[in-house]
Amino acid sequence: MPRARPEATGPETAPPGEGAVIGHEARLWQAANDLRGAMDAAEYKHVALGILFLKYVSDAFAGARARLERRRDRGADPDDPDEYRAQNLFWIRPEARWAHIAARARQPDIGRVVDDAMNGIERDNPALQDVLPRDYARAGLDPRRLGGLIDLIGNIDVGGPEARARDLFGRVYEYFLSRFASAEGRRGGEFYTPRCVVRLLVEMLRPLKGRVYDPCCGSAGMFVQSMTFIDAHARNGARARDAVRIYGQESNPTTRRLARMNLAIRGIDGGIAHGDTFHNDAWPDLRADFILANPPFNVSRWGGDRLAGDPRWRFGAPPAGNANFAWVQHIAARLAPRGAAGFVLANGSMSSSQSAEARIRKGLVEDRLVECMVALPGQLFYATQIPVCLWFVARGRERPGETLFIDARRFGRMIDRTHREFTGEDIVTIAETFHNWRAGGDYADEPGFCKSAPLDDVRRNEYNLVPGLYVGVEPRETGGEPFPDKMKRLTARLRECRAEGAKLDKAIAANLAALGFPLEAAAPAGTGDAPPASPEAP
Repeated sequence: MPRARPEATGPETAPPGEGAVIGHEARLWQAANDLRGAMDAAEYKHVALGILFLKYVSDAFAGARARLERRRDRGADPDDPDEYRAQNLFWIRPEARWAHIAARARQPDIGRVVDDAMNGIERDNPALQDVLPRDYARAGLDPRRLGGLIDLIGNIDVGGPEARARDLFGRVYEYFLSRFASAEGRRGGEFYTPRCVVRLLVEMLRPLKGRVYDPCCGSAGMFVQSMTFIDAHARNGARARDAVRIYGQESNPTTRRLARMNLAIRGIDGGIAHGDTFHNDAWPDLRADFILANPPFNVSRWGGDRLAGDPRWRFGAPPAGNANFAWVQHIAARLAPRGAAGFVLANGSMSSSQSAEARIRKGLVEDRLVECMVALPGQLFYATQIPVCLWFVARGRERPGETLFIDARRFGRMIDRTHREFTGEDIVTIAETFHNWRAGGDYADEPGFCKSAPLDDVRRNEYNLVPGLYVGVEPRETGGEPFPDKMKRLTARLRECRAEGAKLDKAIAANLAALGFPLEAAAPAGTGDAPPASPEAP
């Protein structure tokens, strides 16, 4: 029997899920958004997130300083920057501390005060070099609105011991990223992948150790969720992070800053290079154990004509007008001998008949690289409302002669009028199905949901990888009633309905005639109206 799956619920009745917030993120967002005025969301994003970061590092510093003050008699020195660096905290000079900034929030030069603080923090902490946003003193930023934002954020503790233990700032930061992505629409979705999709990718790949790579890392959500997974599942706690090395690349310089800030607030070390992955690959010699990515969909101007003969194009040159299979082949080329990758692509990548794409897809399948395909529901992403899919490709696979197809289009719940998310139960169901299949354990095909297809089946379908072709239709409950009996019952019910309809027609006609509007006179000649069906009609 197919396993029971939760019904999708609407935003009014859905329980808290992957997008649920803790504390006051939603309230803080609404208030901060109200303060932005006419400023574009893409611009205000860096203003708000920079102030949030400033509050976080200052709160964390203030908590550590108070502890060091209490230990002065034992040799602690609250004015020694190395005391803080030993605790993996940033040293904050006096003019960059929140108390100094908050006291000047209503002054007309507050923008310069914030810029000076950002510059000072970067000078004192090399890990933040060229990361923090500046230019708060520019003419286009109203100092009164900036002061209001500082007052608002000053009301919450995001970097103290309790807040850090709950990763409160990480949650606020991620919540703001998601809301800015929604506010910016298509542009915003390019730097942010919904958390529930990232978590599904991570839960299916399980990157507990080795080299983790994202060639188009956006705001670094894949890396953050990978570390969250390690913290939750590794036996030796935070030290397990040392077994992971992060390699990322992002072509947008401002988005790269978001990524580096996102890693910095969580104490995650990693290299986030700047540049175009296709034309300026920062990690050409990398062979990654895990690759997670959400490449931009269907990019037409990616410069493919300048990459003829590139060694990454093992299965053929990608179309010059669509970068989808350039990303697929780049990812496949960066896999270690037993590496695995999970990435998001537009649905067209599964079935496109364009000759170059079809040839590349055939090569990937025949090379036993395509391990699993997952069809996702629509409305998960901010950048597009169309459905997308997940590809999982791997080398050194456990079941090289088969591909697992999963149709998850009926999963998820609506969190607002236009956006859907997976629940924790959805993610567990999909990920466990994949791992049970991969291990050859408690797995069985389920019509309408999952199917393990041998290579010959994929060949017969001309290398079309749409899961619906393989999983079939979910069986509907019939109650055990034999088909002939069911048809006899339904036919009898149809006769009753038609007879009741004929009686109603007669009654309506009699009432209209009594009012002087007979039906026969109302219908013009030649309409071809048929008389009511006889109650005795079979």
